[in-house]
Amino acid sequence: MARLGSWIHSHPEGIYVEPADAWIDPSAPKARAWVTHGHGDHARSGHSAVLATAETLAIMETRYGPQSGQPITYDETIRVGEVDVRFVPAGHVLGSAQIVMEHRGERIVVSGDYKRRPDPTCACFVPVPCDVFITEATFGLPVFRHPDTGSEIDRLLHRLHSDPSRCVLVGAYALGKAQRIICELRARGHHDPIYFHGAIERLNQLYESFGVELGELRSATGATKAEMAGHIVIAPPGALNDRWSRRLPDPVTAMASGWMRIRQRARQRNVELPLIISDHADWDELTMTIRELEPSEVWITHGREEALKHWCMTHQIKACELNLVGYEDEDD
Repeated sequence: MARLGSWIHSHPEGIYVEPADAWIDPSAPKARAWVTHGHGDHARSGHSAVLATAETLAIMETRYGPQSGQPITYDETIRVGEVDVRFVPAGHVLGSAQIVMEHRGERIVVSGDYKRRPDPTCACFVPVPCDVFITEATFGLPVFRHPDTGSEIDRLLHRLHSDPSRCVLVGAYALGKAQRIICELRARGHHDPIYFHGAIERLNQLYESFGVELGELRSATGATKAEMAGHIVIAPPGALNDRWSRRLPDPVTAMASGWMRIRQRARQRNVELPLIISDHADWDELTMTIRELEPSEVWITHGREEALKHWCMTHQIKACELNLVGYEDEDD
């Protein structure tokens, strides 16, 4: 009897689906690429043909220029070669998807990056029972248990209101995290203007073009210190300590990331207000998802593979590491 998933091959540069002659999130240009979401370590330029959600294709076009892409809607099934493929929400960022493949009676799900918590900027994760679940493990250690998102946003607002002469500068990944922080603030009743770094502007506009309401936003470029005092400013993490931030009114430096659970990371970034807000599943959500899907095998693509593999084995679930390269921790 053939082993499970014998038609899927792991290479350092991606996952190859042999009966469809397609690659999933390849790190090098391919003739046919299926892309789970728009972050740069998963969506790269140069492919001859891209299958992705309309949102992901729009993100790729914003970043790389025109794409030879075919949009696929959630839950639409198409046949590629000998494989039935459909995309379902992953809950990671706008347009993010899990890729569900069926071939010869076997179902394999590639999660891409995912989270299980509600996010006002994207569709929620949809669990799909399967024979093989290919999962990330970015936060695949028991130490990573993310707190309630609303409580972290409340901490941010409390700090903002405690000293109106200062602004709070939030470092947030430009795609997904920045827009999520804005929407979470709106959901907590913060409807004041929010200032943004220029690197986030095009992605804000893209989110709004897909119906994500961000409220009143203002460019920090050209704004005076007096105008930004008492307001929130959102910028990519790399801007927190560069010359750009010196223009701001005595900023409280914050960063929204699952990595803020690690105090040393916060200290290294000179973060005064660490906000533990992640767009990835934490340890409990990773293990809960595997329990829910009940796969016969779990393949782990990137992150803290060894701990999650050990958990699977202790729960009588066969597991292995794929050892793909090129996937980064980002600044989640």
